[in-house]
Amino acid sequence: MAQLLKDGHAIENSWQTVAAEETTFPAGDILVSLDHWREHKAELTKHSGSVGLWIQGNEEIEAVVDTLIKMPVIAVVFPKFADGRGFSIARLLRERYDYQGEIRAIGNIIRDQLYLLQRCGFNGFELEAGIDLTEAAKSLQDFSDAYQVAVDQPVPLFKRR
Repeated sequence: MAQLLKDGHAIENSWQTVAAEETTFPAGDILVSLDHWREHKAELTKHSGSVGLWIQGNEEIEAVVDTLIKMPVIAVVFPKFADGRGFSIARLLRERYDYQGEIRAIGNIIRDQLYLLQRCGFNGFELEAGIDLTEAAKSLQDFSDAYQVAVDQPVPLFKRR
């Protein structure tokens, strides 16, 4: 079973990501695409495990937020590490829509981004195979404090002094 960095700890990942072209759903907890959810909603609501969604970083979430905020896990796909649109999705989900579930970064993310992803509201990270998650978790503490406001610190530094 693959590992996951969640809330700063390496854990076993019980969720299986169902590829966009798959037509069957495995037993257990699954992450399906938004399109799969739309097409197979009746079947997925009867699924034996939990169902979460994965969305692309360019998804306009305002149109689908009612569906998203009901899910226990929302995974945001980063097609390349230089694509920052997923950061905005996490901030919108946490700040505007008060989403309390897991927001997971999947795809092409690198250790250097983890601290900033966390500040935007991500609390789960699937990194490439072979990455030492215990070491990667240390990067979540790269900085002792931040000047700017973010999901994890809504008050700027000058007001905390």
